[in-house]
Amino acid sequence: MIEMIARRYRIKSLIGQGGMADVYLAFDQILNREVAIKVLRDKLADDPVAVVRFQREASAASKLSHPNVVDIYDVGEADGCHYIVMEYVRGQTLKQLISRRGALDYHEAIGIMHQLTSAIALAHAHHIIHRDIKPQNVLVKDDGTVKITDFGIAVATNSVQLTYYNTVMGSAHYLAPESAQGKEPNGQIDIYSLGIVFYELLTGEVPFRGSTPTEIALKHLREPLPYPRLFNPSIPQSVENIVIKATAKDVDERYKYADEMLYDIDHCLDTAYRNMQRLQLEHPTLDIIEVEDGKVKVQKKPAEKSVEVRRRQKAEWINYTFITLGICIVLALGAGIGLLTGVIRFSGILGYETMPMIIGLDEQQAREALTNAHFSLDHVHFVTALSETVPEGSIIKTNQKAGSIIKSDSDIQATVSKGVGFLIQDYTGMSLTEIEQEFIDQGVHLDVEVEYQGEPDIDPGIIMSQSLIEPGTRIDPDANEKIRFVVSQYPTITIPADLIGMDVEEAKDYLNSEGMAVLTRKTGSGSANKVTGVWPSVGSVYTQEGTDSVITLYY
Repeated sequence: MIEMIARRYRIKSLIGQGGMADVYLAFDQILNREVAIKVLRDKLADDPVAVVRFQREASAASKLSHPNVVDIYDVGEADGCHYIVMEYVRGQTLKQLISRRGALDYHEAIGIMHQLTSAIALAHAHHIIHRDIKPQNVLVKDDGTVKITDFGIAVATNSVQLTYYNTVMGSAHYLAPESAQGKEPNGQIDIYSLGIVFYELLTGEVPFRGSTPTEIALKHLREPLPYPRLFNPSIPQSVENIVIKATAKDVDERYKYADEMLYDIDHCLDTAYRNMQRLQLEHPTLDIIEVEDGKVKVQKKPAEKSVEVRRRQKAEWINYTFITLGICIVLALGAGIGLLTGVIRFSGILGYETMPMIIGLDEQQAREALTNAHFSLDHVHFVTALSETVPEGSIIKTNQKAGSIIKSDSDIQATVSKGVGFLIQDYTGMSLTEIEQEFIDQGVHLDVEVEYQGEPDIDPGIIMSQSLIEPGTRIDPDANEKIRFVVSQYPTITIPADLIGMDVEEAKDYLNSEGMAVLTRKTGSGSANKVTGVWPSVGSVYTQEGTDSVITLYY
């Protein structure tokens, strides 16, 4: 075993082994602390692909400063040994935790997922895709903090993709369907893996098993994910919906950004979300054509409806049939009575129509469907609302049930999705001008209230704090909600006349309290310690621009 690296790191023990590298517990003799050192195996030191992947890990992780990412302290090569020095995390892997405890309480699972998703959101913001998120690559500290490690196959979104020995990167149990097909990776493959990890935390098991990685990958492609609530009905539906959306086989139905998933994780236990309906995806399933060179070639076919969906639709059809038959009988009887009495009492029977299904359509399609069903558009009203699940522009709900028999001039209200809304970020440290321009560019109508505060050491126009709307809140872009910023400006003062004759220390304290830098100079021309003069002169308007400019008191 290696005893010393770079004449600095004394090896204590081997603590982990992977396909490319060994991990040692070591002692940093300069900084007097324990560290973990990942060392590229000797047999791979001359492999350019392996070396690039190893260097990429160090490069990717070193760009991320986040409490849930393992810190990188040092990277280098000594005597042909390629190494990465990392934070040593005393604890266990998330896989070991799950193996020991099984399914976690959903509150604890949500807390872990918040940490993981927050870290991945930061990585994506730096254009870094992890590509191998799994519980084995998550370390759990004794205090419950989790840290993502092993960016060995991470890739920058603007870099050339590397494969190793012509294999698909990532672990089969957590592999996104598009990865198995060898498609160019983007951040959504990490989101899929996060969804599988969430599933495992909630159930204690991975969703798909097989005797070979290829068999498991095919299941990710073809088989629907079992619902977590089938294993534990106490899981709120809003929590299960996050798993469903994160693991959608169709990327168009999956979370596009980790920030979106993080928002749902942070709000899934809110009262408004806990009792949601199960999210129903309409993705196609995939027919396998062949497996070639480690990549799965597929084609799509229409998804088969689940037994539950087929049963519900059959019941709705039977109910609709009986309702329609009953109405026809009543109308026929009414018409007969009308003929006998000489009066058609159901003269409006031709004014009744069947409400079409317009949920999921856009506004124009809904108008066409209603017109074709002989409804008067003069009585159709479209309103808008935010939706976590329905795409922007599609109808969420109607006040009239599809299939019901109603008058053609009945009032119909259709609610159109405005999407998930605009996500309020933490804007502290950013330029007020740039943020206001972002609001304009995004079409967000916010009432921005600004309080300026003198700060001599901060450039003017920088947001120092925000209130009224918390970061992470989604708002309706048209709601004209108010947000308040405290913004920096250089402090300004009009030099007061009463400084003259004031005790010099008292005058200095006063000016300091106003944010002014003060210099005192003794001239010996006046009474002891009394201000005899000031620069700039009394009545001048003075702006404190950093510590390089000062007000001078003479005494």
